[in-house]
Amino acid sequence: MGSVIYAGFVTDRVIVVGAGHAGLEAAFAAARVGAKVLVVTGRLDTIGQTPCNPSVGGVAKAHLVAEIEALGGLMGRAADACAIHGRVLNLSKGPAVWSTRLQVDKAGYGAYVRRALLEAPGIEVVEGLVASVHLGDEGGGVQGVVLRDGSVIPGTRVVVTTGTFLGGLLHTGDQKTPGGRVGEPPATALSEQLKQLGFRLSRLKTGTPPRLSAASLNFDVMGPQPSDDPFPRFTPPDEPEQPPVQPKVHCHLTHTNEATHAIIAANLTKSAMYSGQIKGVGPRYCPSVEDKIVRFEGRSSHQVFVEPEGLDTDLVYPNGISTSLPADVQEEFVRTIRGFERAVMVRPGYAVEYDAVDARGLSHHLESKDYPGLFFAGQINGTSGYEEAGVQGLVAGANAAASLCGGPGLVVRRDEGYTGVLIDDLITQGCDEPYRMFTARAEYRILLRQDNADTRLTPRAHAAGLIGAERVERVRRRQVEIEVAKSAGEGSTSSWIAARAHAEQLYAGYIERQRREIERIRGEGAQDLPLAVDLDYGALPGLSGEQAQRLAHVRPTSTGQAARIPGVTPAALMCLWAHARQRQRAARGA
Repeated sequence: MGSVIYAGFVTDRVIVVGAGHAGLEAAFAAARVGAKVLVVTGRLDTIGQTPCNPSVGGVAKAHLVAEIEALGGLMGRAADACAIHGRVLNLSKGPAVWSTRLQVDKAGYGAYVRRALLEAPGIEVVEGLVASVHLGDEGGGVQGVVLRDGSVIPGTRVVVTTGTFLGGLLHTGDQKTPGGRVGEPPATALSEQLKQLGFRLSRLKTGTPPRLSAASLNFDVMGPQPSDDPFPRFTPPDEPEQPPVQPKVHCHLTHTNEATHAIIAANLTKSAMYSGQIKGVGPRYCPSVEDKIVRFEGRSSHQVFVEPEGLDTDLVYPNGISTSLPADVQEEFVRTIRGFERAVMVRPGYAVEYDAVDARGLSHHLESKDYPGLFFAGQINGTSGYEEAGVQGLVAGANAAASLCGGPGLVVRRDEGYTGVLIDDLITQGCDEPYRMFTARAEYRILLRQDNADTRLTPRAHAAGLIGAERVERVRRRQVEIEVAKSAGEGSTSSWIAARAHAEQLYAGYIERQRREIERIRGEGAQDLPLAVDLDYGALPGLSGEQAQRLAHVRPTSTGQAARIPGVTPAALMCLWAHARQRQRAARGA
């Protein structure tokens, strides 16, 4: 389509920078709330790509996808429509941590979401590389974005969802290539502008394994991994428009071995991660194969899940051997793995190093505290994974549109959803490594099951303008059926309703205890009084210099958020509560 030159006037619309998982959900959410939306993406043909693992969901990540679905988003439905393999993880544990994981057809998923975006009413899409956010003089606020060719696209709200493209650099051995993905240029100028504007940036790293030809592998010596029956889905079965069903494939399981480890260990200095070439911090919970060899020296093998990338491609994704070693070393160690002895490497693995914004400079709306109208979502905020990105995009897009259209906006509390846990963690604690969601991060996880996301969040989505009343009514009817099933016992109704009823009965005591705890915390006003974003902590009596610095670094919007900042002492919190109470009384007196 090419870059489009717009007149230099400000227009009331939401501009979304990027069309990955965060950008897609931001655009759809903003349009549903009622804003005009324009998406700027580097290439139309890579909209909604799954550049790394071709899967959606997994432990705790499935809870985020279920919450995206409950809030009216696209990710769960797209995954259902393109799923070629599916399992529910953690079935040996309680229902609170059961997590759906769907393997999707990579090309099919991209085509599905690209079509949805290009056909969506109220959304315009243009190709272009954003060089900077256009800001008015002397605090004039957001006025649009400037493309690399100098053209200006006006808009009074901007949601930045650049993923790994912000200052992106690809590493394979000692080879370095600027880019956010293979064949796509990075957003270097935008990264420089954000630094100049005062945003604190950190350097993070992620990676991907080599892609192999399925025809060259011996699947007979690997362990087959069939899908679950019944096949799991994210879309509730009573939703009127059910996604189509695709043919299904098996995944397979194999393992690295001591010969694999010996080759990797002998070549560690050639890895971009271990040669000192990469400065960014990688994900602790999804380590490269080099990291595994070093950190788990005593292990003789590691799992490798062999996952087809689609129905119409020969490529497979060997999940578990992400690497930045030179291509020839990758080929050598890959062929030591059982079933991979004759493997043909179609594309070597690589590491991606990129810039991330310190999310402590954002509000719960994911809006910049210093530059109103400027929102950030996805990996630019320090997270890893499509699911974490998608839910941030939905929240940022909904709030950008609400601030433009006068709506109530969308904030999810920690006791209401994993979405709330994720965003609160990011803006309160920041992250010095890519943030990945886990069930253990949610203190109210018994309440926040994957299966009850609709009950928890659909009414909130309706209030925010994200979904219509008819969908709220479907959720109400489901809950009535659940209550009937709870009183009538198993076998009185559909299996999925019975399963939800069983989960509620199983956790009834815990749920009631957690609800009482939440009510107690909400009822004690001192626990969560509002704080001004521009509060001068250095001037508060009783605060030490160190405590004032910690608080000023985050600038919490409430005493509850301040209490979750690492290193903030009870004495400092008492000073904040006293200040907030005094301010509240003064406001009432006025």
